[in-house]
Amino acid sequence: EGHLLESGGGLVQPGGSLRLSCAASGFTFSRYPMNWVRQAPGKGLEWVSDINSEGNNAYYADSVKGRFTISRDNAQNTLYLQLNSLKIEDTAIYYCAAPGSYWGQGTQVTVSS
Repeated sequence: EGHLLESGGGLVQPGGSLRLSCAASGFTFSRYPMNWVRQAPGKGLEWVSDINSEGNNAYYADSVKGRFTISRDNAQNTLYLQLNSLKIEDTAIYYCAAPGSYWGQGTQVTVSS
């Protein structure tokens, strides 16, 4: 059975950066497009970004475009999300997902001064 494990979250000041990782196991990672979604306190799930299985096409929500970068290393079965120029409104639990198949448990990102 497939498993996704996020890491890399934490507390950062506005304008700072973080790099989230999502380690995949138990399924053929390289065959799946992957997503990052987030859930801010008291709000619903928000799609952030996705990337195709080969890693050569990526899409972003307008709220993060130009600040976040999704990437993947299929040899290492790992998905990444680079978060730059962080804003207070980026505070959320960030989840990686193989849409329709697997979800991680999430990693908390808190942006605060």
